[in-house]
Amino acid sequence: MSRTVLISGASIAGPALAYWLHQHGMTATVIERAPELRPGGQTVDLRGAGRTVIERMGLEQAARDRVTHEEGMHFVDDRNRIRASFGTDSLDGDGFVIELELLRGELAGLLHQHTRDDVDYVFGDEITGLTDTGDGVDVTFRNGADRRFDLVVLADGLRSRTRDLVFADIARTRSFGLYTAYFTIPRDASDGRWARWYNAPGRRVVLLRPDNQGTTRASLSFLYPQPGLERLQALAQQDFLRRHYADAGWETPRVLDTMADSPDFYFESIGQMHLKHWSRGRTAAVGDAAYCASPLSGMGTSLALVGAYVLAGELSRHTDHSDAFRAYETIMRPYVAQAQKVNWIAPRLASPKTRTGIRLLNTIASLATNPKISRLATRFTNPPSDAIDLPTYPQTQPTPP
Repeated sequence: MSRTVLISGASIAGPALAYWLHQHGMTATVIERAPELRPGGQTVDLRGAGRTVIERMGLEQAARDRVTHEEGMHFVDDRNRIRASFGTDSLDGDGFVIELELLRGELAGLLHQHTRDDVDYVFGDEITGLTDTGDGVDVTFRNGADRRFDLVVLADGLRSRTRDLVFADIARTRSFGLYTAYFTIPRDASDGRWARWYNAPGRRVVLLRPDNQGTTRASLSFLYPQPGLERLQALAQQDFLRRHYADAGWETPRVLDTMADSPDFYFESIGQMHLKHWSRGRTAAVGDAAYCASPLSGMGTSLALVGAYVLAGELSRHTDHSDAFRAYETIMRPYVAQAQKVNWIAPRLASPKTRTGIRLLNTIASLATNPKISRLATRFTNPPSDAIDLPTYPQTQPTPP
């Protein structure tokens, strides 16, 4: 079905949606505020229905060619002694680390590479106004000329400014009181093929993960009662982290010393997006902009890929976009609701306040490596990533090999 669709956001959901729209005979334009693709970012995984969507795109092997080769995760103490280990086959292969782990930037790059010949990408610009006229949407941009599209889809992040142009009155953010800083640091002799999770007293976590580029991906996660740290400038955020982690021990000094030189420092407040409706008129939302489940769920990539696939498929099925949007929401709501079942206590259990609590956490983690107990533990880790019956949609364009 011939439609022109403007997509805001060129990370995961946006390019995936553009791909499927093209397969169904629609014309997609992707606008991205950043001047180019954002190469940074931490490790994401392809599991469950999200992996199925990648397979249907013909990209499974290309994704495998880009994996980080991470072998699992060690829980370590302040002397770097391993207290528990979870390999890629732990927790029935659906645990902390799985076989298909790759960098967010590499997945975004793969999707862009796979769509750039058929999709118009506009970098360095953003939507500033949306006027739904009933038979189309008039769009104004910060830099480019005004344009008109049949439909608009918002595929930005949790804190999308563009979403607020349409959905501000029905959007609710659920906060976990958790902050995380992500950045890339030089690889050290102590960095192997296993991720290392370290807890410091005061509800502070340091996570070091290997990548496939000869560097290490670091993250600093901590519970903190004061809101608004994500709105500080990067230098102020880094100053705060140096103070907050000054006595954390283990390899934390190395992480703090190299933080300022990182090319991709990113700091965020962890939360979920609860949007009462995912569409209004001729505008819809997908991925984190519509239903961010937070990194705590382990489901962000799957939700983005599956949501894009279903939204494009339903638009191909229905002549009326309103019917398509309703069908998309009907199919996706149960999957999203399951993914968003993250208990508020989860980050508190994962980041104890005291040394006694940390020892207890490591003991529980060690027990969970037992195959019998691990089957029970899977019920308390990631939500089911395949808890959706994916429809099959006829395509106008053949999927490339």
